Amino acid sequence: MTGDEALPTVVIVGRPNVGKSTLFNAILGNRRSIVGDEPGITRDRIYGEAAYRGKRFGLIDTGGIIPHDDELIPAEILKQARVALETAAHILYVIDGRTEITAADRDLAKLLRPLSKPLTLVVNKIDAKVRENLVPEFYGLGLGDPFAVSAEHKLGLDELLDYVTEPFPKEASEAEEETEDQRRIKVAIIGRPNVGKSTMLNALVGSERAIVSPVAGTTRDAVDETIEEGNTTFRFVDTAGIRRKGKTTEMTEKLSVVMARRNIRMANVVLLIIDATEGVVGSDATIAGYGHEEGRAVILVVNKWDAAEGKSKRAFTETVRDQLKFLDYAPVLFASAKNGEGIRRIMSTIRRSFEAASKRITTGELNRFVETLNFESDIRIYYMTQASIRPPTFVVFTDKADKMHFSIERALVNRLRERFGFEGTPIVIKTKRR
Repeated sequence: MTGDEALPTVVIVGRPNVGKSTLFNAILGNRRSIVGDEPGITRDRIYGEAAYRGKRFGLIDTGGIIPHDDELIPAEILKQARVALETAAHILYVIDGRTEITAADRDLAKLLRPLSKPLTLVVNKIDAKVRENLVPEFYGLGLGDPFAVSAEHKLGLDELLDYVTEPFPKEASEAEEETEDQRRIKVAIIGRPNVGKSTMLNALVGSERAIVSPVAGTTRDAVDETIEEGNTTFRFVDTAGIRRKGKTTEMTEKLSVVMARRNIRMANVVLLIIDATEGVVGSDATIAGYGHEEGRAVILVVNKWDAAEGKSKRAFTETVRDQLKFLDYAPVLFASAKNGEGIRRIMSTIRRSFEAASKRITTGELNRFVETLNFESDIRIYYMTQASIRPPTFVVFTDKADKMHFSIERALVNRLRERFGFEGTPIVIKTKRR
């Protein structure tokens, strides 16, 4: 799977108490990755990333969000799960194989069929041969061949996953991606509603550049555009309209956060758009935090600068630095997407940040660098190596077993930046006792 492909998503739906969450956990196995610490998402564990035979895919469990209420009407289940279903590459409709088919099961099947998505009926809680005889009656739902599984005992999962993941792309190793002459940079455009994300996307892929393919967006509101400049392909994902206040249910709200974080994880560079007329607000810091936590190169773009009369760039930059202290490495750029001002600079900064995040320093160079270090500290650094890129991650071998004090770590990161650049990318330091 080339890295510029968005992960296909499998969505689990069904009435309450049919075992959706058990199936979700069984498919994720030990690879449970919860997106974010937003209250609710962790408790309900609605999103994870799974791998099956070299194929990676996202998994959404709508069970954690839909109220646990047997009386819940199927139309309401569908409404709550709409955001997820629109992004689905495959829908798993789970029903309880130990009970009779109910009118509500039939109604939900009827509502799912017209979505024209690959749809599989999963008959759960079939954990004995005797029960397998029950499966034929489920053909009556008109959803093709049912798969009998027991999520609790992990029976029947291989057959199910073979079938579901068959069309999904296999992952290519990072090395394969790097050997291509064409460089690929994935850019996520993030920010609060109405800061001008879509206008920025349009300005960045402006008509003077070759638009290679307008890809139908992953979510109804996310739009992908790919452009080529020289030997570099830029793929932009705009997570537009992610939170429309007043129109969103709690479910939609959570899922949009999940999708935004997913787009950030798929990206190499994150553009955080800030509204010049409003300045930095609390939710800007939260959204920026996602990019930083995921170790992505971050660029802060102050949009609508043409409308910010009488403001000074220097003072504005100081305010941004003050309120987003953890992003001290992120360049601050001023632009007006509407007038096309500052766009070339954003493009060149994306390229530079990607190069910085992909930079490798040889162990020899790092050892020479270590010799120049001179910290007022009781910790002794013997040598260091670079373990990985994007973000650049260094292993520092010291005489102490415990982690470096954060002030020493920060000083070390600053010195690395002075010596080797690394503009726009976080740097990760891990310590090991020699």
